[in-house]
Amino acid sequence: MTKQYLVPLTEIRREQMVINSRFIATLAPAFSIDEARTFMKRIREEFSDATHNVPTYIIGGGNTVTEYFSDDGEPSGTSGKPALTVLRGSGLGDVVLVVTRYFGGTLLGTGGLVKAYTEAAQSVVNAVARGQRVPVHVAMVAIPYNLLERVRMLVSKGHGRVLGEDYAGDITMTLQFPVEQYDAFQTDLRELSAGKIQAEVIESKEEIVAVG
Repeated sequence: MTKQYLVPLTEIRREQMVINSRFIATLAPAFSIDEARTFMKRIREEFSDATHNVPTYIIGGGNTVTEYFSDDGEPSGTSGKPALTVLRGSGLGDVVLVVTRYFGGTLLGTGGLVKAYTEAAQSVVNAVARGQRVPVHVAMVAIPYNLLERVRMLVSKGHGRVLGEDYAGDITMTLQFPVEQYDAFQTDLRELSAGKIQAEVIESKEEIVAVG
């Protein structure tokens, strides 16, 4: 199984001024290189009049990653690499970041640029909500009407979610559970129904859930 790692839950933006230069950091989740490139293109178009749009991304996580950065015209090593270093240190994977700069007329120098791009990257990395990939089962189960509330309680107990309820002769429930909780739910369901009812897994996948 892929080593667990954190991913950003949402797109986020922060802005700061450094000696008249305006730095706008925009970070988002990206689950493929194509998604990252699409995001980078969108930011470049949004800030097409900016002096620089410095992009970086890490696709994947743990021990299996694809990394990219560009200085986008800034002096070599002063922008994209510091931003990538912040991403690496954050523990995030599947993440793309563009730091936009509007030059304010005062040269910041090599050290000043590294500091400014580092702080811009940190401003979004520190603020973004994080999630984690969790393997889940989607299952279906048919139950009589009189057991509905008790089954709902079992779902909640097992950290599951009710995705849907179809009312006919019986109630057909579509449920989702973390894989590690599913067997315990099945056991509870058998005890509740004297062994007559069992859920059936219809799909196994990964879902991103919020952490911390």
